Amino acid sequence: MNIGSFVTNEKETYGIFFDDCAQSVTDNFIREYRSLREVIERKSIPLMYENALSTPKLKHNKIKFLPPIVNPTKIMCIGMNYRKPYPVDGKSLSNPENIILFGKNSEALLAHNETLEIPAGDASDSFDYEGEIAVVIGTQARNVSVSNAENFIFGFSAFNDGSVRDWQSHSIYAGKNFSGSGSWGPWITPLEDLTDLKDLELTVFVNGEVVQKATSNDMIFSIQEQISYISSIMTLNPGDVIATGSPDGTGASFSPKRFLKAGDDLEIQVSKVGILKNSI
Repeated sequence: MNIGSFVTNEKETYGIFFDDCAQSVTDNFIREYRSLREVIERKSIPLMYENALSTPKLKHNKIKFLPPIVNPTKIMCIGMNYRKPYPVDGKSLSNPENIILFGKNSEALLAHNETLEIPAGDASDSFDYEGEIAVVIGTQARNVSVSNAENFIFGFSAFNDGSVRDWQSHSIYAGKNFSGSGSWGPWITPLEDLTDLKDLELTVFVNGEVVQKATSNDMIFSIQEQISYISSIMTLNPGDVIATGSPDGTGASFSPKRFLKAGDDLEIQVSKVGILKNSI
């Protein structure tokens, strides 16, 4: 059963999602658990299911989606985690020897169905999409082994690591953190509802055309390796997000380059999870 956050009747809430409707938890439940992150922290998802199933169904077009976790303590992103068969700016890229890690601000990320913000000025000339599979942590993780890492996963979502390519030459942080340049959602699908992490398929569409396609099995560093590596550096908390890397097919990989522009439609689909849709 998918879970996430949304707005209904001008009130921020959270609950469960189906293909065409959502159900919010009650006000009393929110007084006990102030956010979805707190529900995950306190291992109270079954109670949330029971509570939300007792409330009216709301059509998706009657709610405003929010990022599934509105207040993660951190959003970590993995760079260069799929093989890149094309040269970038005339340079061939080899597989990294180590996991490449950088952070993303919550302010950079919008929700499903929201309009991404084209950066102002010259930055608009290199505004790119990066479709990714996002992992949401369910249990505090510190120095966990690769073999045990799956036990710390709560679920999965779709993620757009919006990037301003020319500003990445200033710093990775600058190029990855323009306000409203990325997104994630529409919800989180719990790990228990999936059968095999290697079978997750990522497909990205720009204006209906497939531009990226890969599976989680194509990653250079597995999801378990990513969790283990990050947890060796810092503590991963319930509700934290890991964007696991983007495959071949971003706008920068085309010749000529095909960056996003006003009026474009972007869809990022993760099989067995959902489709994240944004206009530009």
